[in-house]
Amino acid sequence: MMLIQVLGTGCAKCNELEKLVKAVVAETGSDATVEKVTDLKQIAMMGVFTTPALVIDGVIKAAGGLPAEKDIRAWIA
Repeated sequence: MMLIQVLGTGCAKCNELEKLVKAVVAETGSDATVEKVTDLKQIAMMGVFTTPALVIDGVIKAAGGLPAEKDIRAWIA
């Protein structure tokens, strides 16, 4: 099972990324768990210093902005 983590403190872009990731997971039928990480210490310990960020199975895929939906689909596929 894939672990997808959306990192952010709750800003509009962070919330938008979470919704987008959940929609892509639902549409693709991916066997993935989507987790929202809001704790700044935990986010920093993961090596992320700008949010929103997207981490898939421990690998930072995007940070500091909203990635394109097509990129998210490719990373989840």
